[in-house]
Amino acid sequence: MSTAVLYDYWRSSASYRVRIGLNHKGISYDAVKVDLLSGEHRGAEHLARNPQGLVPVLEIDGKRFSQSLAILEYLDEVQPQPAFLPEDAEGKARVRQLAHAIAMDIHPVCNLGVVKRVQELAGGDDAVKVSWMKEFMSKGLLAFEELLNTPQTGQFCYGDEVSLADICLVPQMYNARRWGVDLSKMRKLTAIADRAAELPAFKAAYPSD
Repeated sequence: MSTAVLYDYWRSSASYRVRIGLNHKGISYDAVKVDLLSGEHRGAEHLARNPQGLVPVLEIDGKRFSQSLAILEYLDEVQPQPAFLPEDAEGKARVRQLAHAIAMDIHPVCNLGVVKRVQELAGGDDAVKVSWMKEFMSKGLLAFEELLNTPQTGQFCYGDEVSLADICLVPQMYNARRWGVDLSKMRKLTAIADRAAELPAFKAAYPSD
């Protein structure tokens, strides 16, 4: 597999997921920053890569992909070990359920573009932005905590091996802490996220400008 190129932004949780995934698979890549704060993602150069104007975008083996979960599942198909998904159908569905709870429910409503628009509608009040982030992250993570109340949960979200669910959880926890979400009732997911965050692949992916 040739060296990949990852177009990302350091604080983008979707990009964070892909950095973890590439590291965990041992796939080398060159990182190209797309500055979301300056609006670089809306420029013609990036829109040519991804018409949605979002990060991450991964170029690998002459192909180009966007959407973090699609990228991670592609990597899992072309390089099966270490696996992001269990082998059995039930296990796959379980891990995807957990991953989607974050990537498709919590993340979209706390996306930079969405929150910026909320703040604009509130007359630019920064307190509204903070309140919005705390509310939706808290609700989503409390539900995630309940989803972990099953014998299938082990050292990580599913069993004792890192999965797609952990790769989604750790960046979300970074955001939750950044925005001051009360995690006192989320002891299980906090312990799992902290355990995963200490692994080399996760440490190397940690947001750094």
